[in-house]
Amino acid sequence: MQVVSTKDIDKVVQVLREGGIVCAPTDTIYGLLADAGNRRAVERLYEFRRPSGRPFIVLIPDVEYALNFDILIPRLGFVLLSFGLTVIFQKRTTIPTYLTRWRKSLALRVPSQGTFITKLMKKFGGPLVAPSANPEGMPPARDVKEAMDYFGDKIDLYVRGPRLEGNPSTIVKFVSGKTIKIVREGSAKGKGLSNSAPLSRYRGPFALRYPSFSPLVSPLESFSWACPPCPLHR
Repeated sequence: MQVVSTKDIDKVVQVLREGGIVCAPTDTIYGLLADAGNRRAVERLYEFRRPSGRPFIVLIPDVEYALNFDILIPRLGFVLLSFGLTVIFQKRTTIPTYLTRWRKSLALRVPSQGTFITKLMKKFGGPLVAPSANPEGMPPARDVKEAMDYFGDKIDLYVRGPRLEGNPSTIVKFVSGKTIKIVREGSAKGKGLSNSAPLSRYRGPFALRYPSFSPLVSPLESFSWACPPCPLHR
């Protein structure tokens, strides 16, 4: 068990690439990070973090990275991801069951840009599973000391950052191509989301970067791709 600062990104990347588990600050709360492409690391994390087996959220470095996954993405899924929401997408066939826990969906989130977690992910070069830093059913750790009290030497590396008093991410899922359901209210409170909200009124950074993208065009259309080579298929 080691403790480093947020300046030691190279060390954090090394531990993750070796299959280790890292406790680190995210853009919302402290999380337990593991390489989503490393089955042994993910299964080890499930053993002590989530014995119920509910699927972990997968963090991705940017919105476009969602194209690496064999999932069905309604047009406005990109917009929701650009808000920092956790979005549950329907999967197709090739996503490993150790990630989905034999469910027909996968939850993705893009952390806020410019934070330690996004700098880490860009350096790491792949997706991370990232449950909150607490045993199942307990309050999230707000700093490294609280995380150590929870997990001790079960974690290979602790990254000391600021005390975080925030909420976990808001989780939404599509109930149709036009509407979403809020599964968990969280850090996106106050952004105008409401349960079963019409998607046609949401525009985010992704839409601003792609002026030709219109939330009013073919809201029922979904995209699917054959998953290209990515870290999940190493």
